[in-house]
Amino acid sequence: MSPPSRRLQRGPSWFEVSLGAALSVALGVLLGALYMATRPVKKVGEIPKDAPPGSVFYIEGVRGFYGVTGIEAKRKAFVSGESVTVDEAELNVLFGGPPKPPPAPLPANTLVQPPPPPPPKEFEKLPLNARIFDGKIQFAELYAYNDYGFNGVYVVQARGTFVKVGPTFQFIPDEFYAGSCPLQRVPYIREWIMRKILFTYPVPDDIAAAWSKLSDVTIEGSKMRLKMP
Repeated sequence: MSPPSRRLQRGPSWFEVSLGAALSVALGVLLGALYMATRPVKKVGEIPKDAPPGSVFYIEGVRGFYGVTGIEAKRKAFVSGESVTVDEAELNVLFGGPPKPPPAPLPANTLVQPPPPPPPKEFEKLPLNARIFDGKIQFAELYAYNDYGFNGVYVVQARGTFVKVGPTFQFIPDEFYAGSCPLQRVPYIREWIMRKILFTYPVPDDIAAAWSKLSDVTIEGSKMRLKMP
């Protein structure tokens, strides 16, 4: 009897059975994660009391209550070595970037038709959003898409606190979701997504230098206090 025939009679080895089972489990986990990641996240003003278990919601932090001038004063104080206290609205003004300049005034007695609205973008990354509540801070990045007949907003959000790791304070999430997929217990993937999808904008050098000197970072009520030595 030839070796292939004897192998067919014996069946697969324990190693082959174990490898097939491991691959099946890994594939199932991957498909489950992809399904959860693509489930839509509903934006709400507050978590519904009758929300089904496992539902994931997104509550946006307030924005638009402050002008840039007041925030810039706190920014200058911080980089000069002073302790500052900020709320979520102030953070969202900073995350929104510099304001766009107003359009040039039209000549007197000029009748101009309003320009047509711009076509919707196929893909747009919205500004980072912060929300402070229950002694924690939430960061969320939203990606708007409109292509091939599909449109919506994809949400990546993390909630946690700042912990001193080595010489500096770092944001450590207690909850972290890409879509509806929880990632807080997957450290390597979590760190990669935080760098590549959530915190994508580089921190200005003066802010990074001042941040490295902090003696404490605390969430007090609806405000974040940055304490210098």
